[in-house]
Amino acid sequence: MTDRQARILAILTVAVTGLLVAALAVWRASRPARLSVELDRERYPISGIDLSAHNGVPDFDSIAADSIGFVYLKASEGGDYRDPSFVRNYAAATGAGLTVGAYHFFRFDTDGVRQARNMLDAVKGCRLDLPLAIDVEENGNPAQVPTGTIIDRLEAMVAYLRVFGREVIIYTNKNGEARFLRDSFGRTYNEAPELWICSFTDPPLPRRKWLLWQHSHTGRVRGVKGPVDLNTFNGDSTAWKAWLSRVQP
Repeated sequence: MTDRQARILAILTVAVTGLLVAALAVWRASRPARLSVELDRERYPISGIDLSAHNGVPDFDSIAADSIGFVYLKASEGGDYRDPSFVRNYAAATGAGLTVGAYHFFRFDTDGVRQARNMLDAVKGCRLDLPLAIDVEENGNPAQVPTGTIIDRLEAMVAYLRVFGREVIIYTNKNGEARFLRDSFGRTYNEAPELWICSFTDPPLPRRKWLLWQHSHTGRVRGVKGPVDLNTFNGDSTAWKAWLSRVQP
């Protein structure tokens, strides 16, 4: 092979490699995002869903009959918003015999104590079976709020709820766990609330203990029109009952 042929071959090799890399990048960017993980129900026998006003008017008797054991209902958001479906959904879900909890969508731009008060007012008079959940996610929140400010407000909300004897669990995804939880709450997981992780990989979060796992945004459950979030408990039925007895208000 002459020097000229070798140079041409080298150029062609670089060009083909570049085209393959570019094609792979385009394929990865264009393929649909994975929004669900199928679970081993022998390992994760406790199923749950979370609902808010955007899910319409669920039929909770049908939900309970579809092997759903627990439901988290949106109660509040920020400093003053209340989900208009919460009171109705709470009454229907408890009437259907479901294990019921309430969640609050955390606003980055609102004082944490104010958010805690709003949530406590929203659930006043409700006998909830599950810890109060704080939904902490970047989607739907302003991007310009500094991380340190967000963590301070989140810690203040958790502390205020605990003063009133409330158990707390924090819902977030992998980015949220890394940004808001990993170095917060005194830099020790002993002080941190339990974790409800949203993840579409199995295991969902290999290096940190988690309690609840939201493993699908595209679930189908009788009694709910359209796709619904699916969740599971990290343990068997015995562990589930033990946890419920511990977190009862």
